[in-house]
Amino acid sequence: MSLRTRVMRLFSVATMIAFALAIGSVGLAAPGNKGKNKGDKAPAPLPPPSAVHMDSVTLSREIDKFVADKLKAEGVTPSPLASDAEFLRRVYLDITGHIPTAEKAAAFLDDRDPNKRAKLVDELLASEDYGKHLADIWETLLLPKNSDNRRLDKEPMGKWLEERFNRNQPWSGMVHDLLTATGDTEKNGAVTFFVANGSVDKMTDEVTKLFLGVQLQCAQCHNHPFTEWKQTEYWGMAAFFMKVESTRPQAAAKQGVPPAVQESDKPKRGRNALPESAKIVAPKFLAGEQPKVPASGAIRPVLADWLTTAQNPYFARAMANRMWSQYFGRGLVNPVDDMHQDNPASHPELLQELANQFAKHDFDLKYLVRAICNSQAYQRSSKPTTGNGDAPPSLYAHTAVKVLSPEQLFDSLGNVLGKPDGRPGEARKAAGGKAGPNVNARTVFVAFFGVDETASATEYQSGIPQALNLMNSPRINNAIQNNALVRGGKPAHEVIEKLYLTTLSRRPTAQELEKMTAFVKKADTPAKGYGDILWALLNCSEFTLNH
Repeated sequence: MSLRTRVMRLFSVATMIAFALAIGSVGLAAPGNKGKNKGDKAPAPLPPPSAVHMDSVTLSREIDKFVADKLKAEGVTPSPLASDAEFLRRVYLDITGHIPTAEKAAAFLDDRDPNKRAKLVDELLASEDYGKHLADIWETLLLPKNSDNRRLDKEPMGKWLEERFNRNQPWSGMVHDLLTATGDTEKNGAVTFFVANGSVDKMTDEVTKLFLGVQLQCAQCHNHPFTEWKQTEYWGMAAFFMKVESTRPQAAAKQGVPPAVQESDKPKRGRNALPESAKIVAPKFLAGEQPKVPASGAIRPVLADWLTTAQNPYFARAMANRMWSQYFGRGLVNPVDDMHQDNPASHPELLQELANQFAKHDFDLKYLVRAICNSQAYQRSSKPTTGNGDAPPSLYAHTAVKVLSPEQLFDSLGNVLGKPDGRPGEARKAAGGKAGPNVNARTVFVAFFGVDETASATEYQSGIPQALNLMNSPRINNAIQNNALVRGGKPAHEVIEKLYLTTLSRRPTAQELEKMTAFVKKADTPAKGYGDILWALLNCSEFTLNH
């Protein structure tokens, strides 16, 4: 009986185990407190920031100090540092969005340089895939998936983000350019944000949530009795977007022109232009002053100037918290877009220092990532110890196990099996002929494996359809059969080691090597045995999780 047959017969049991693992070792996050009446208050005040200008090495030490102090206070012993193989795979996935090649994995594991981890972080930050991965993340955040956007071409936004992230434009500059964008999507990909969020309320909701870390939408319709945000606060922020006019994606598609955004001289008025709850008030910064705005012309630059400064009490803190969440699986304030007094930071001094140093370094994202990834807190093993297995995830006693995003899974499969040709016709057929523009194999895969973008990275959302797709996909199975890894004439132990390095970024243990070698000897042909091993490795939880 082949390995694949045995796995398929045990699929129902394996599915139950997978869901148990998702709830247990992956650590399903609680739904959080979104929507509760106590939410939406102003962020809790934080301790005074340090006046010291820290390099990334010093900030890494500060991260470890704050985390270690909290662990000590709670009487929790942290897990040891991750092995080289565990760190290698984790940092590749977190920075570039895919696993390393077998050659890269072997070279790193065999390297005896004591500074090899820091050097690898620098190497990955310099790669083009760094910007591509961040663009995947932010494209999902900026462009909501809804029926209005089904005809929206997201590629210009993705390219705009990727180019900016890779040249390391300061985050303040990126957001300023985004908030003031005009023109059509072909000439300026940033305007896609306003096209995708075409109403004043959607623009306000997304800007405050993504760039200030505040859920302001609860104040759109009324003054809530349990919130400090009033309806006039909401519409004071919304007033900055009253002059924005954008083309609906469907209308642009019918006309054969790219969607465009402009700022008119007159603000929107009337029932059809604004929600019924709208209040016409003067533009006012959130919990801040009422600025002077020009009587005619664009007023978004006034908002962008205020929002992206180091003095803004929300901006640096919101992004520092979100980047921490990207690498640790949860924010210091969690959920990341719900920062208020009733949802305090787990490590307030640490969050303040991250935000402070981020601003001092001109909102340099690579500086922030470098400091995080070189910290011991990030490099801990994901395996709980006897003393910290029940510790709250907010203590960071061990690294959280995260589920691969659809993009990470697709690109990692591509590293193993080769990139699909991505012919649009085949992709549209796979999508039932209803796909939008620029459809390719990756977009179809991401749509099928798509998850709720508001969910935690530790929440296992895939189900049986996705598991069966990985097991039975003709593309994957054909690629396995035709893969050069399974058709070589090298000794069995060399082929098996290459299979493990290619998929799991580590060498097999002695026990695994012994079992797999015996399995290949019993197979009809070596190629059949190697193919079954590769199939099993691609479908195991160690491949589909980031640990």
